[in-house]
Amino acid sequence: MNDVLIKLGFVPFFAQQLPDPIVLESRLGRVISVQRSVVVVACGDQGRNVELTLNLQQAEPVDRPTVGDWVILDETHTRIEQVLERKSLFKRIGSRNTTQFQPIAANIDVVFIVTSCNDEFKESRLERYLALCDEAGAIPVIILTKVDLLDDAGGYIERARSVQSGVAVEVVNALDPSTLDGVKGWIEGNSTIALVGSSGVGKSTLLNALAEDTLAVTGSIREDDKKGRHTTTHRELYFLSSGGLIIDVPGMRELRVADVDDALGHVFEDIEELSEKCRFIDCKHMNEPGCAVLAAIEEGRLSGRRLASYQKLVRENEFATSTLAEKRAKDRSFGKMVKGGKLHKEKTGRRGPP
Repeated sequence: MNDVLIKLGFVPFFAQQLPDPIVLESRLGRVISVQRSVVVVACGDQGRNVELTLNLQQAEPVDRPTVGDWVILDETHTRIEQVLERKSLFKRIGSRNTTQFQPIAANIDVVFIVTSCNDEFKESRLERYLALCDEAGAIPVIILTKVDLLDDAGGYIERARSVQSGVAVEVVNALDPSTLDGVKGWIEGNSTIALVGSSGVGKSTLLNALAEDTLAVTGSIREDDKKGRHTTTHRELYFLSSGGLIIDVPGMRELRVADVDDALGHVFEDIEELSEKCRFIDCKHMNEPGCAVLAAIEEGRLSGRRLASYQKLVRENEFATSTLAEKRAKDRSFGKMVKGGKLHKEKTGRRGPP
């Protein structure tokens, strides 16, 4: 295995998928940028703008190449021929009325969930990120920024730690290198980090500080509503001179979830454990007698906000998951119908009605 591949984060998990060792040297690459229809792949010691084969163009969005994917190019090095199996995938349900998964970043080891110590901070948003991170199979780390604007960040640290038991929380002032040691400890030599969070929380500033270089344009938040301006416009993978790779992800206004049943159980482990003590197995924690969850809220052991966030995510997950299941069933039925039609044509030798 050559040094370039190691620098790109290549590990044995991907090597065992290669059909031919020659591919390792000449046609293997990693997607480092996706911007609309332009896909850039690091292959060897250079980046190549490539296209997708027709099969990949027609594939479901979640199966198309995304930043962080390992891919095999065709012999001309101009098209992506195959996407290797992913060891992790951070994804969400697409925005608006779509019912398809949108891949955000692939083959990541750690997700830095960045939030700022101001009105932008919301526990419910962090819980949503944590559920998606758990489902992705990556380690979450909450990064608190803009602490230099506070006299004491203790309250924000406590709130961040309350969203999931045992979650790591790091506090940084990206303009002060001495505060970055904790964050740097999560970045190993060939590990891949995804940098996620709302616009204006300081992701690009943090990226530049970790790289000790200006890799991304930085902006500011609007003081009237504390919402950020988009400075990152597309997903891109960056190399750190000290080792490791970071994928910078644009701020996402919507984080719709589906197929995260187990993840919700991990993020809201406290509520799940309390639920086992409820009088009724199917307790909805609304107004049922003998509800251990509501009792914990009354006694101050659990916040009503956390229960409301849990219930909202459960409802959203159930609806989106059932909608996806219906779509998959329809697609399978249509596929069988098309296949059956083709078989009938082959047997009869007809192209249409007699």
